[in-house]
Amino acid sequence: MIPRATYRLQLNGAFTLRHATALIPYLSRLGVSHVYCSPYFRARPGSLHGYDVVDHNTLNPEIADDADFERFVAELRAHGMGQILDVVPNHVGIMGSDNAWWMDVLENGPASLYAAFFDIDWQPANPALAGKLLVPVLGESYGRVLERRELEPRFERDGGAFAIYYHDHRFPLDPKSYPRVLEPARRLMRPDALPPETRAEFESLIAGFGHLPERNGASADQAAERNRDKEVYKRRLAAMCTAQPSIAQAIDQAIASLRGDGAAAASSDALHELLEAQAYRLASWRVASDEINYRRFFDVNDLAALRMENEKVFEQTHRLTLELLRTGKLDGLRIDHPDGLYDPEQYFRRLQSRAAEVTGSAGATNGVLPLYLVVEKITAGFEHLPPTWPVHGTTGYNFTNAVNGLFVDGAAKRRIDRTYHAFIGELTEWKEIAYDAKRLMLDTALSSELTVLTNQLARIARADRNTRDFTFRSLRQALTDVIACFPVYRTYVAGSVSAEDRRFIDWAVAGAKGRDSGINYELYEFVRATLLLETPLEAQREPVRALAMKFQQLTAPVTAKGVEDTALYRFHRLVSLNEVGGDPDTFGVSVRAFHADAKYRQQHWPHEMLSTSTHDTKRSEDTRVRIDVLSEMPRLWRQMLVRWRRINRLRKHEIEGRPAPGPNQEYLLYQILLGSWPLEKMGAAALRVYTERIAAYMIKASREAKSRTSWSDRSKDYEDALTQFVHALLEPRDGNLFLHELKAAQLRIARFGILNSLSQTLCKLTSPGVPDIYQGNELLDFSLVDPDNRRPVDYAERARMLAALEAHGEAEPAFARALLENLADGRAKLYVTWKTLQFRKAHAALFDSGEYLPAEVTGTRAGHLCAYARHVAGECALMIIPRLYAQLLGEREQLPLGERVWGDTEIELPRAWAGTDLRNVLDGHALGSHVRDGRRMVLAGHALANFPVALLEPRRP
Repeated sequence: MIPRATYRLQLNGAFTLRHATALIPYLSRLGVSHVYCSPYFRARPGSLHGYDVVDHNTLNPEIADDADFERFVAELRAHGMGQILDVVPNHVGIMGSDNAWWMDVLENGPASLYAAFFDIDWQPANPALAGKLLVPVLGESYGRVLERRELEPRFERDGGAFAIYYHDHRFPLDPKSYPRVLEPARRLMRPDALPPETRAEFESLIAGFGHLPERNGASADQAAERNRDKEVYKRRLAAMCTAQPSIAQAIDQAIASLRGDGAAAASSDALHELLEAQAYRLASWRVASDEINYRRFFDVNDLAALRMENEKVFEQTHRLTLELLRTGKLDGLRIDHPDGLYDPEQYFRRLQSRAAEVTGSAGATNGVLPLYLVVEKITAGFEHLPPTWPVHGTTGYNFTNAVNGLFVDGAAKRRIDRTYHAFIGELTEWKEIAYDAKRLMLDTALSSELTVLTNQLARIARADRNTRDFTFRSLRQALTDVIACFPVYRTYVAGSVSAEDRRFIDWAVAGAKGRDSGINYELYEFVRATLLLETPLEAQREPVRALAMKFQQLTAPVTAKGVEDTALYRFHRLVSLNEVGGDPDTFGVSVRAFHADAKYRQQHWPHEMLSTSTHDTKRSEDTRVRIDVLSEMPRLWRQMLVRWRRINRLRKHEIEGRPAPGPNQEYLLYQILLGSWPLEKMGAAALRVYTERIAAYMIKASREAKSRTSWSDRSKDYEDALTQFVHALLEPRDGNLFLHELKAAQLRIARFGILNSLSQTLCKLTSPGVPDIYQGNELLDFSLVDPDNRRPVDYAERARMLAALEAHGEAEPAFARALLENLADGRAKLYVTWKTLQFRKAHAALFDSGEYLPAEVTGTRAGHLCAYARHVAGECALMIIPRLYAQLLGEREQLPLGERVWGDTEIELPRAWAGTDLRNVLDGHALGSHVRDGRRMVLAGHALANFPVALLEPRRP
């Protein structure tokens, strides 16, 4: 079943599936067809988001038990609704001891049953790590942590196992190394402590552990033998300790001795030697960027990547998901971070095939897929989703940026540019900032991944006499240049190279050459040929293919960390454009470009999700379109900046000879304050809460920028100065001129921002695709980036407001106008959402498969309207969406209603329109049309007589 409209809920320990179940009647009344949940499989304890899954086949007990889940499904079905589940195939959480697969790999290394589940390089560049896993979790250097006795060996008596504990982490010991503990324990026992036969059994058990097959170089049979026997021996040891307490007592004494007395480094020698015998090497977290040898989710050490191309891994991780699909308890899936997968298309095809099998449905026929499937894929403005993917589209970031661009005045780009550069005191270009940030990631956080890739490329180069002189250093430099110039997240080279993949590779190589970094052009050509699978040596075809596919798994995190999580926090010209999947250099989207994007989506991906806010967006939809208003008033914005800088200059501190905050962060702060200032009047307590939110955001933004502080190297002095600056600006005291002026400026900007929100809402709910509403955003919401956008939502208030709207009954002009008397209460946005979703429900075919028809707008105010129709089999609807309200209304306080505002502006009705009369679904107003030059037209002033946006349908007798 294709969703009509989805509603995103973020589940965690504070908002569980029980809470979600209670919301279903409200969401049904709102007009939502599917609830779209964040992952609710078992994650690490205390997870705030659920993306650190540790077991894909059990429910997260902090969110739901089986009974909770069944009640949730039953309530959905009782209301005719379904659910979309967020699936995380790329990685799993490995922090602590909750992930059984990871624990097994730590215990057994390459001989683990699950070693092939993870993307681990067992033969890295550092020979000291051969056959070992680098585990960078220590807060300080290994030697210091060891000397401080922070690494605690323990005997887990019930399981007959040994492990090292470090805070919340557990590191199991290789059973083959158990004799290093058990032999000293045996020697500590008195000769008469055990009966002779028991002592002989104990000694035999010690020998058995010692004779287990080696974990490195083990054959499949030897690995199976090892995994079988070690568990038998553990059970025997546990039983012996229960039957003979003296054995357990001796082991405890040996463990105590192993901990050392801390008086000298030598006291830690035995523990160090024991750790050296393990399948892992514990290290400081700072070592990760240089030597980590397992693939991660981006640069997060606690999230290890899975080899989902391995069919066994797929089956193991999707067992519960497929069972829920089989039993009809799931209606679709959202795939998190598919760009991390080795071969995304293979994964999607396998998923669709298995879904068809378990549900008994046919495979993809006539373009109809058995499973509704959307992917969290970020595409550039010039990039399209691969047409061969068996999915319904992306999760909607492309739409997020396209619709937001409608409310940015592109003509103001140069003026805003000048204002920004004058304020920060330097000329900056987005392209260069993005390039530098990607290089930074390759030099730091993702350096080890680049090393692994360079090693692969060097082996390929050495196999050919024509390229064997290429050195490791020069190859690494060439790869760095090409990746930093890559124009998209990744390509999808597998068995062949598509025309689009070739275009992007050529683009990146040409960009790298143009940088003139001193690298021989032959190196770039070698990299290009390898990425395009071009090799003269038959024996190198598979290594070349493997490198090309691994390369793709690196460009995606480099772009995500370099652009999304660094560059977007360094370039602040107009931060409403700094969005996931966005391009800050695309300063506004024309109506023509918006229509082209919508038509393409309707023709190719008609059931793609349409998002405007998500858990990952940098700002909520309403914050974003409020900041957009600044593009319409560049002169006023410049004047405010000049005055506010002067007012606040003495509130800064000097850190290392520079002002704190710097001008770039100060420029960002003023936009954030204007964009997020609450609409309701704040008392002292509310203002304190808001101030803390802004201070927390500015600290996060500064750490992400990685200029004067960062997550890995925090500057307490700078962060303290930044926090104090925020508090000083928002201090509610007499004489705080800045706060007084901020409130006054915000009032005007916020009014236009609310009108933008109404336009954006109608546009999302009627464009081709499946509209997705992020939790709470049916009302006005002025959130910032995570975790600010995960604050609790007042659903009781929303349900009460919806009930009041429902009680009024049919739409009528007077009621529509009454909603506009207090735009700040959010009722108008809720009303547009409710009315439009109900209209979608009543005209499902119109929005499911209807054509998208751009409508021509003429007249003096034509540039302020985006209009389009949807048409299918005799049904039609026309949407009229105003834009650039600040320019439209100027200094006037009036609403954008009637002919006084819209004058001679008119919209052409589509030829398929039935009849001459129309009705606005949002206000119940009936209006006529007229013919001009052979075309049927409707006046904008008539359509927008009572409400700022219009959804018109043919008027029925």
